[in-house]
Amino acid sequence: MASPAARGREPRPRRHYGDPAGEYRVAVEGCGLVIRDDRRLVRVHGRAPAQMLDGIVTSRIPRAPVGSHDAPDSRTLVGDAVYGTVLTAKGRMVTDAVILWLGSDEKQGLGLSVAEAAHEAVLAHFRRFLPPRLARFEDLGPATRLVTVVGPDAAEAVAATFGEAPESGFALVDGGPLGGGALVTRGVRQVPSWDVWVAADALAGVCERLRGHGAVPVGSGVWHTLRVEAGFPRFGIDMDDGTIPVEAGLVDAAFDHDKGCYTGQEVIVRIRHRGRVNWHLRALRFGSAPARPGAELFEAGGTKVRGRVTSVADSPHFGQVIGLGYVRREVEPPATLRLGSGEGAEVGVVASDR
Repeated sequence: MASPAARGREPRPRRHYGDPAGEYRVAVEGCGLVIRDDRRLVRVHGRAPAQMLDGIVTSRIPRAPVGSHDAPDSRTLVGDAVYGTVLTAKGRMVTDAVILWLGSDEKQGLGLSVAEAAHEAVLAHFRRFLPPRLARFEDLGPATRLVTVVGPDAAEAVAATFGEAPESGFALVDGGPLGGGALVTRGVRQVPSWDVWVAADALAGVCERLRGHGAVPVGSGVWHTLRVEAGFPRFGIDMDDGTIPVEAGLVDAAFDHDKGCYTGQEVIVRIRHRGRVNWHLRALRFGSAPARPGAELFEAGGTKVRGRVTSVADSPHFGQVIGLGYVRREVEPPATLRLGSGEGAEVGVVASDR
């Protein structure tokens, strides 16, 4: 299988490297290396960034990292990584986010892994809500890159390359991506894997080191298939700026219901205690039907739209075409809808709450 790039050149994301079926087997049976372009790192730092972020994100803010117990004399810091969302005042999503630290204190700051599709909206949101006297933000997109290592042999390859493969949370190795090292994070709300953030000019060398420890390049198409098989929504595809997190099944995963106020909280609390949403993200089973994102779903013989498809993948695991999509609350899984019209091919609807 071809290398993602020649030595010394920055590797680029590719949908596949010539053998999608073989790449899928590598990712589920061995160790796959995916170059990602769907996430971006934003740094928030200053006098009180944690306090300021607490009023913006829906999750708790993790504590600052500490030295590794396994290597107390090393330059490795370990800490927690927390999944959350950023909302508008109307409870609509700006992005989902993984919140972690880029150093040992607030001067070095926190990092937010946000959706690439939402990063301009995130920066605009921070300009509006972060007081620069207490917290400043910096888009690290041009300076950092993300690779994901996935598969049953991934932990061994990550540990051999970076000295740490955290079972949860993150390890900030040798100063992290801002200090010439790496930020190694156990994947949060995604297929079991490790995310590795490094400086852009270090990406080629990191990929070569991972390959030297058994990682094989696999394309973003495989990552997409694994994600849909696992039922994880992606912002920009299955979620957007019109989505209420309750619709996407994120209330338990992305919210701290005991924390203080955050933007959009009033809407979420009202839905949780006194209301409901009309659409719910569900897993879909199409059999051999040629489904496409954007397709509408109907009840048998019906003319009213009862759902819409957001993601589609040809799944080796399930042996059929599968997907994710939003279905009316009245359609309780397991259920059957029709693709494209009331007379279309049958579509299985399965609960997708994660």
